[in-house]
Amino acid sequence: MSVTQYPPRGAGLESLITEKKSCWQRLAAEHRPIFLYGMGDGAAKIMRVFERYGIPVAGIFASDDFVRGHSFAGFHVHKLSEIEEQVDDFVIVLGFAAGYPELVDYIRELSKRHTLYVPDVPVIGGGLFDYDYCMEHLNELNAVYRSLADDESRRVYLNVIQFKISGNIRYLDAVTAEPEDIYKQILHPTRNESFVDLGAYNGDTIRELLSFTNQKYNAIWAVEPDKKNFKKLTAYAEGNAMKRVHLYQCAAWCLDTELPFASKNGRQSVLATGGETGPARSVDSLLGGEAITFLKMDVEGFEREAIWGASRTILRHAPKLAIAVYHRNEDIFELPLLIKHLRPDYKLYIRHRLYIPAWETNLYAVADETERH
Repeated sequence: MSVTQYPPRGAGLESLITEKKSCWQRLAAEHRPIFLYGMGDGAAKIMRVFERYGIPVAGIFASDDFVRGHSFAGFHVHKLSEIEEQVDDFVIVLGFAAGYPELVDYIRELSKRHTLYVPDVPVIGGGLFDYDYCMEHLNELNAVYRSLADDESRRVYLNVIQFKISGNIRYLDAVTAEPEDIYKQILHPTRNESFVDLGAYNGDTIRELLSFTNQKYNAIWAVEPDKKNFKKLTAYAEGNAMKRVHLYQCAAWCLDTELPFASKNGRQSVLATGGETGPARSVDSLLGGEAITFLKMDVEGFEREAIWGASRTILRHAPKLAIAVYHRNEDIFELPLLIKHLRPDYKLYIRHRLYIPAWETNLYAVADETERH
C-alpha cells in the first residue's frame, strides 16, 4: 500500500504491515559493499547487530567537517566523496540520529543517489523491532491502533512500524508533522496553561509552547537532571525574567528517591547502573496536589516510571499529555495502553515530528473539557 494512504479504520495491523523482511535481513543478503555513515553510540550499536547477522562493513565515512583523520572501530574514517570516487555502487547505513532540517534534507538527497537504510535500534534496552517482534506483540499493537482518535494517528502509527522494520525513511517522510499543526489541531494551547516539562533540556519545549500562547502562561514546573542542561535552563528562565517558574535539577521518577545518573552533555542524560547518585522526584510529589493543564515527558526511556509518578495528577486533573514513545521498543504500545488504563476517556493521538530515525514520535492525549475535574 502507498505510504500516503489512510489505512482502513477497522482493519488489524496483521493485514496492514507489508514490511515482513527487516533491514538487517536485507543487508545480510546484500552483495554490494556496505558503508556506515557516522560515528558514536548509534554506529557502535549497529555494528554489534551487524556482527550478529554476519553483515560485513566495507568502511566508514562521516560528514566532511568531522573526518579530520579520525578512526572508528578499527576503520579509517573517509569522506563520502572519497568512497564515491573508488566505488561505483554501494549501500549506506545511517549510524546516527538527525533532527535538523538541513541535515535531514541532506540524508534524503543521499537516499536518491544510493540505497540507504536507517536501522532502528532502541535508545534504551535491548532487542530489535522487526516483524517477528510485531507479531509477538500484535494484540498490544492492535489495541493501541484501534484506540487512536483519528485516521492520521493510525496512518502515522502504521508508518512508524513499517519504518522500524524496514529502515526505509520514505515511511517517516510521508507522516512527518509540523509542530504548529500538532499544537493547533490537538493540544490547543491557551494563555492560562499550567505546564509541567519533564526533560526540560535548555527550555526548548517551554519556548515552543509559549510561542503559541503569546508568551502567556499560568505556571511552569521544569525538571532537568543534567547539570549543564539545567544551567542553560536556569539562564533562559532568569534571562527572560520569568515568574511562577519552578526549576528542579532532578530526574523524573515514580517516587521521590536517589538514583544513579549518567550525564551525556546533551539532550540524552540517562539513568545508569552505577556511579554518582542524584535526586529523583515524582510529579505528584512536586505538585503537591496543585492542578495542571499540560504535562510533557521526554525522559530518555523512563516515561513509564514518570507516568506512574504522575498518576494521581493525571487521574485528578486530566492534563493534556505529550509523551515520547520511541526510546524503548515497547514504548510504542506500553505507554499508550498505560495512559488509556489510567484515563479511558482520553483521546489518543500519535504524531511524528522531524527526525530520522523515528525519534520524536510522540503520544498526545487529550480529555474532553467536559470530563475535566
